[in-house]
Amino acid sequence: MARRPVAVVAAIVLLAEAVGIVLINWFFGHAVHRQNMSLGGVDSDTMSNTTYAMGGVFGFYLAVCGVVLLLAGVRDRAPGRFGRIVLITCAVTHGVLGALTVGLVGWVAFAFMMVVLALIVLVLLMYAPRLPAEPVDAAPSGDGGPPEPAAA
Repeated sequence: MARRPVAVVAAIVLLAEAVGIVLINWFFGHAVHRQNMSLGGVDSDTMSNTTYAMGGVFGFYLAVCGVVLLLAGVRDRAPGRFGRIVLITCAVTHGVLGALTVGLVGWVAFAFMMVVLALIVLVLLMYAPRLPAEPVDAAPSGDGGPPEPAAA
């Protein structure tokens, strides 16, 4: 089965994305700091510091998602409840960011976000918990079937 390679590839992509997000936010924070401009009365130091903080927090979040995927791929086991919640929020985040990037950045960025979203959803579906099978010779439950004739 291809569960392990998909989980490892998704982990590598998310870890690379985490590094990219941190670097982009560092660059933007540095550029804002060097311009010494004010936006709506906010000091440039405040804007650059919040850009650094946002890049660090979002990069850490993506790295945690990548580690969860990597552990799932290495162990070949489904992530636990916390891991599934983190991956679901990561998938939703990529869906929302994909919708935003198509208008702001372009179709290439949208395609990248949708590939990452597809990888996360694929891993979530491949490691979905199995439901127990219903026995074949089980008695009918009596809900919705035709009425049985009464014995005379």
